[in-house]
Amino acid sequence: MNTSMPPGAEFDQGVFTQVLRPCDGTIARPALFLDRDGVVVIEAHYLHKVENVELIPGAAATIAAANQKGIPVIFVTNQAGVGYGYFGWPDFYAVQDRIFADLAAEGAFVDGVYACPFHENGKPPYDQGDHPCRKPNPGMLLGAANTMNIDLRRSWIVGDRAGDVLAGKNAGLAGGVHVLTGHGRREGEHEQALALADPAYQAVGAQSIADVADIIDLF
Repeated sequence: MNTSMPPGAEFDQGVFTQVLRPCDGTIARPALFLDRDGVVVIEAHYLHKVENVELIPGAAATIAAANQKGIPVIFVTNQAGVGYGYFGWPDFYAVQDRIFADLAAEGAFVDGVYACPFHENGKPPYDQGDHPCRKPNPGMLLGAANTMNIDLRRSWIVGDRAGDVLAGKNAGLAGGVHVLTGHGRREGEHEQALALADPAYQAVGAQSIADVADIIDLF
């Protein structure tokens, strides 16, 4: 297994960040933020094995549509499995490489990745429950905005947990989409996510990421 850091990657105070396609302009762009497990790939319970990677139908098409519009696509993923010690960063890198390859096979690519390993039950140094980058806190989104020149006010997030949608609200995004894949059908998740809507923040539902391009105004 390749244990070296992926291209464009670094750790910022323990949080994995990877910029695959740096911003090449001076005007901030809206982004499509995506939770990874349960949204882009089928939930596999602390996904860390390459053979368990499987794209959710329609994920590549939605990401490719964003690519074609020049909308940066950025993964923002809590990775408590690293914090718990269930698997290590090299496993995470290998899974990421497989996801990128599967997306590329369908003409899609990702611009950036942010992964937070912190959790209140994590092992040191990751034993911090309310870390500013752990969703629903907005740290990963704010970090991407600073590093990749993102206009948060016009950006959206897609997630299978209410906490993903709340992270978007906490970051000042235009809106969040809650999908019914992954953990999305767990009791109360959908209702909690949609209840986050207010005059300044749209919170909408979808069956899966495949529907996103039809229901938000980024596309």
